[in-house]
Amino acid sequence: MKIRAELLLAALLTAAPAAFALDAPELMTLLAAKRSGEARFTEQREVKGLDAPLKSSGTLSFAAPDRFSRRTLAPRAESMEVVGNIVTLTRNGRSRSMALDAAPETEAIVESVRGTLTGNLASLQQHFQVAVQGSAEQWTMELKPLTPRLQVMLAAVRIAGQRGELRSIEMRMADGDRSVMQIEPVAAAKQ
Repeated sequence: MKIRAELLLAALLTAAPAAFALDAPELMTLLAAKRSGEARFTEQREVKGLDAPLKSSGTLSFAAPDRFSRRTLAPRAESMEVVGNIVTLTRNGRSRSMALDAAPETEAIVESVRGTLTGNLASLQQHFQVAVQGSAEQWTMELKPLTPRLQVMLAAVRIAGQRGELRSIEMRMADGDRSVMQIEPVAAAKQ
């Protein structure tokens, strides 16, 4: 009897972590519950041929279902705003807009962030193989491009978060360049 009880206890302890594991639909539900948000970011880009990483900082904001903006404040002001299918880039007082579906690679990169922020699993799965690890308290999601056209440009996107908030986004480009963005939600900073 004692051996059976120990085996049962061991089986329960081994299965316990799996009970708390998070899958992609559960993570998307958690993320979709937050309909809008603002955050500060710092980013480091490692680019082949440069001796030191490029550093930038600024703000991010989103509003479900389809608005996302990134405003870089340092080292120089520039912005990217996405509303629906239109992306507008602004630098040096000049703006340029284009339809995302006219540039499928750009659309996929935008959707890797916007789709995650809004909890849109269908949008992510259109462009990426989605793998989630961790629990609701601390999770990571790996996005690997599905199409050869995107794979030529992007190796993978790794997003990490806590509960319904993104905390970091790492983009690994096919040519070896890499960027890592650390994200601090504005609400969390006020606490």
